[in-house]
Amino acid sequence: MTTPPHPLVAAAGRLAAEVLAPRAERVDQEGVPASSIEAVKRSGLLGVSAPVAYGGSAAPAAVVRETAEILAGACCSTWFVQTQHHTPVLTLAKGEPAARERLLGPLASGELLSGVAYAQLRAYPRVPVRVTRERGGWRFDGTVPWYTGWGLNDVMLLAGVTDADEALFAFTEAREQPGLRPSPPMRLAALTASRTVSLELDGLWLPDDAVALRTPYETWAVTDRPKNTNASPAVFGITASALDLLDGDPAAEETGQVLRARLDEVRRRAYELADHPVPTERIAERLAVKTRAYDVMRAATTAAVVAGGGRAMDLGSPAQRLAREGMFLLVQGQTAQVRAAHLGALGSFGSFGSPGSLSS
Repeated sequence: MTTPPHPLVAAAGRLAAEVLAPRAERVDQEGVPASSIEAVKRSGLLGVSAPVAYGGSAAPAAVVRETAEILAGACCSTWFVQTQHHTPVLTLAKGEPAARERLLGPLASGELLSGVAYAQLRAYPRVPVRVTRERGGWRFDGTVPWYTGWGLNDVMLLAGVTDADEALFAFTEAREQPGLRPSPPMRLAALTASRTVSLELDGLWLPDDAVALRTPYETWAVTDRPKNTNASPAVFGITASALDLLDGDPAAEETGQVLRARLDEVRRRAYELADHPVPTERIAERLAVKTRAYDVMRAATTAAVVAGGGRAMDLGSPAQRLAREGMFLLVQGQTAQVRAAHLGALGSFGSFGSPGSLSS
């Protein structure tokens, strides 16, 4: 007998099969529709990491990762919009009581979808968004270079650096308003569908009760820096979907078997490291496994394109979409440390070794 999947894994599978995968090529060309976001909200997946006391599931890390793999493999654009939501949920769970009591329940239940505007913090000591005290609240000035889900999100978690070198995170409505102006949607080689814009902040004022977290920058950075050294579940989702395209093709059968074995091995090692109790340890090993996961994804998406031949160049082909989505994941959440490790691996002959090189 087999153990039934966790209810959220089953929900992710239904959402992927019934909504996301059938629409993926059209969404890639036309944009993530509000109907897909409504389906995500109804699925219960937006509360996967939220505390039970606020209506969430507080699911184990393995469940969180598996649901992410399923969604990313079905429609990476929709996955990318909804994945922004989970950082605000986790921030609120440990954050300021006023913001938590107002927002965590609606975010955990899927009533509201949140985006994030905080990647610019990683540019420190450069400060793209400055926060200053004003009129009993906080004034935001500067530029958010990337904001995903514009027109789909209900609220956003916005961050900047104060004059006291604190990282300050606060919530506001995800709409144009005095002091907040979006750019036109960006045209990207992949995931244009995710409705990504930049935001110009010119005196956006938010009250104290909008603040979810205020902490010394270095305190925040210590917990943030290790996060992107782990392989993303989305990489494994894209890889698995690309390998599925090889099924039933006699010419690609052996290649698919080899690459599936490599995928299983690198996925196992990546998640063992992700579950290590000290996230600041074994960083070099995490980075090495992350870059190997990229290698397997690149090989799998390339194999899908090669097996598809000329048909793979049609914009209705999933092979070319997965290849472009894989390219996007190479730089999604990229830090200087990750970039250096990846470039170093690409410059090494060992990065392109035999299929068995993962076990060395």
